[in-house]
Amino acid sequence: MRYLLAGLSASLIGIAHAAPIEDIRVPGIVYDADVQTPDEYLGHGLGDKPVRHDQLVGYLSGLAETSDRIKVETIGYTHERRPILFFTVTSPENHERLDEIKQRHLASLESGEEPKGDQPSIIWINYGVHGAESAGMDASIPTLYHFAAAQGDEVERQLDESVILIVAILNPDGHSRRADHVETFSSVVPVTDPAHAQHQLWVEARTNHYWFDLNRQWLLLTQPEAKAWTTKWQEWKPQVSGDFHEMGSQSTFYFHPGEPKRKNPLIPDEARDLTKNIADRHREFLDSEARLYFTEQGFDNFYIGKGSTYPQANGGLGILFEVGAARGGAIESPSGERSYADNIRTHFRTTLTTIQGTLDQQEEIAAYQRNFFQSALKEAEDDQTKAYVFTTNGDRTRRTRFLELLKSHDIKVHRLAEDIEIGGKTYAAALSFVVPMDQMQYRMVRGVFDRVTDFEENIFYDVSGWTLPLAYDVDYAPLKSRVARGEDAGRFNPDLLGAEVTEIEKPTASRPSEASYGYVFEWTDRNAAKALYRLLSEDVLVRVALEPFEVRGEEGLMNFEAGAVFVPMARQEVSKRTIHRMMQAIAQDEGVEIHAVTSGAGDVATASLGGGSFRPVEEPSVLLLFDDGLSRYDAGEVWHLLDFEMRMPVTLRRKDQLGGLDWSRYTHLVMVGGGNVALSDAATERVKQWVREEGGTVVALRQSAHWAQDTFLDAGKREKPADEQDADHQKKLRFNYAEMDVRDAEHVIGGAIVATDLDTTHPLGFGYGDRMLPALRNTTAVLDWPKGNPYAVVSAYPKEDVLLSGYVSEKRRGELADTPAVIAQPLGRGNIVLIADNPVFRGTFLGTNKLFLNAIFFADLMDAPSGDYAVEE
Repeated sequence: MRYLLAGLSASLIGIAHAAPIEDIRVPGIVYDADVQTPDEYLGHGLGDKPVRHDQLVGYLSGLAETSDRIKVETIGYTHERRPILFFTVTSPENHERLDEIKQRHLASLESGEEPKGDQPSIIWINYGVHGAESAGMDASIPTLYHFAAAQGDEVERQLDESVILIVAILNPDGHSRRADHVETFSSVVPVTDPAHAQHQLWVEARTNHYWFDLNRQWLLLTQPEAKAWTTKWQEWKPQVSGDFHEMGSQSTFYFHPGEPKRKNPLIPDEARDLTKNIADRHREFLDSEARLYFTEQGFDNFYIGKGSTYPQANGGLGILFEVGAARGGAIESPSGERSYADNIRTHFRTTLTTIQGTLDQQEEIAAYQRNFFQSALKEAEDDQTKAYVFTTNGDRTRRTRFLELLKSHDIKVHRLAEDIEIGGKTYAAALSFVVPMDQMQYRMVRGVFDRVTDFEENIFYDVSGWTLPLAYDVDYAPLKSRVARGEDAGRFNPDLLGAEVTEIEKPTASRPSEASYGYVFEWTDRNAAKALYRLLSEDVLVRVALEPFEVRGEEGLMNFEAGAVFVPMARQEVSKRTIHRMMQAIAQDEGVEIHAVTSGAGDVATASLGGGSFRPVEEPSVLLLFDDGLSRYDAGEVWHLLDFEMRMPVTLRRKDQLGGLDWSRYTHLVMVGGGNVALSDAATERVKQWVREEGGTVVALRQSAHWAQDTFLDAGKREKPADEQDADHQKKLRFNYAEMDVRDAEHVIGGAIVATDLDTTHPLGFGYGDRMLPALRNTTAVLDWPKGNPYAVVSAYPKEDVLLSGYVSEKRRGELADTPAVIAQPLGRGNIVLIADNPVFRGTFLGTNKLFLNAIFFADLMDAPSGDYAVEE
């Protein structure tokens, strides 16, 4: 049956490197001629040219419409509103009882008992998490075509014995950028030269709309794509997951189980053994065609937020596949010409070997998964930590985000039944929650809450520290069965477990009554910045408190901290009625508690609303630089925070294209980290003028902070004394060549969580409840102490106990200790803000997010000291 004829005539571009479906099909298998082939639909063979997302949706959805073996559903949409398709592939008989199969599977994991009767294997396939990795997306086409059209006992058996769950594709936005790029630089004669523009594509297509690497999102869930597929994954809890990628063109083909020593300790050793047995099937296929490959080298299983490692921390087996890329269709490589079409075929065939390898161990894998969760319960019973208690106090938005994160990972959370105090911190029952360890997701609870600083090996493919309560700046503490003297932990009591949290409601606040004098809201909630910008963008006059104050309202006397936002009724050009409607809408939409004020002062001598301790705030206009040496990832994280979360417009501009800008339009210039962050001489001089004479603010992160300190604040680098330089020169070092990888990695900070001491009285510290602020550190360079302004260091790394979670060598800890983390200094009419780390890392560090937002809104509130101060020796 022909469900749609969308194909046109075959493309003239790259036909020599296309693969007709006859070359991709499995030899010896008979295919139903009534099922439309990809060639017929597309009008060309696979690998000839990129398959656009709309073509993928059209062809694959058509297969599902006409085949009784395939069902499709849309599980989410990207930022650019493209659908994420989820396919269920199994026998028609299994489709009829699919809900029963799922429930029996989940029930067996909870009970630990083998289900009675036939129970299919649950297999998950990820295609296309990185948009630039073309074969990992287009392999979904021959896979679904195969299961729609292949005939014979072997295929029928596979369909009967398995439920195959396929996400195609995971990253439609990046995929679409890749297809456009390849077509833009395509030519009649295929160009295999790696220097050809068609092959030069990486971050632009690898990432999603906001330039996030979605293969780091399985744990973090800040992006809609990851939320969609992780929710579905937890709904099924598959036994085996295949994750298909591309790597550098110079490489051959890789498949898990990965480096033996680089495995997260939460993953049982048995998972590796079962994965190696599945790998035997991959080897058989690859050996039969004399293909080059490698395994157990180069890729790890440590960070549990990747597509091949997340399943392993959740009871399944995760298998990573990487093939040398041929992004433009065909490319020269050290091992010969590499073909896009051949890569598609390789991923298709190893999809089939994954399925067959799973079925060859069907009973053993099912038993392993049941035991995974049962052994987790046993480990929880033996663990002295019985639960974690946490609170975000007044920040309801951050609390909701953290609860949603835990729920997405199927982690059970209870309300705290009564107030408790741990280490001088009170956890109020009305604002606090408890995560018990005694649950099936015990290992995921540990993955989220554990602070890990000791590692068998210090080489990491990704960041080494992911303690999410620290990232969210959540106050939390362990509750233990026994508490040693002096230990900062609480005693666990089952009575502390209140009702389980099953529904998480969007935070809303009560609508304020109409104010006669003005409105006030605290700066503590994450959405306070969103509320402030909403007001400023509507030309409402706003003032911000520099000190704590007391006022009177309809609720009586009210106390507020520095950073609170005051909207006076006086001197507004916007009508009182309009302002009142806006305040009611903000309370409802953003969940920010807004208070109506009836008087300009309270009963005690604190700052008055009309006094000098309140300053007006102007609407920020942000210019964000990217590319030309600046990290696209870092820039995307800033863009996502301001645009998507805070609903603030951001002007994006390439760093090497600053000529001709109207600088008067902008209040803030944001420069992120990267490998080459310096501006051109002409641009540097223009920015200096903009800051000093026109009042602009530079906010510089990571490497840009070091460049900005030297450029704008004339810091200069500290030099070693001559005698130390001579001593270093005289040292002669010699190591074995085989030790290079480990020694080179020893002092690399690949991503760890460190402590900073934050001045909460500084405008950049407004809205924080305490001075200890965790930050993500993934650079080794440190800022110099500023000269002449002892108030400029907003936060600093402590002298001791700087490492909270992850790996940092003793040498790097010593270098980092007692150095500035954030410097904010007036310069002429403007300001320079230097942040040593990335405060918006992967959209997850909600704690340091606020510090960055404070730099956007409150930098102009800083005053320079009246006199010059000598730096203390």
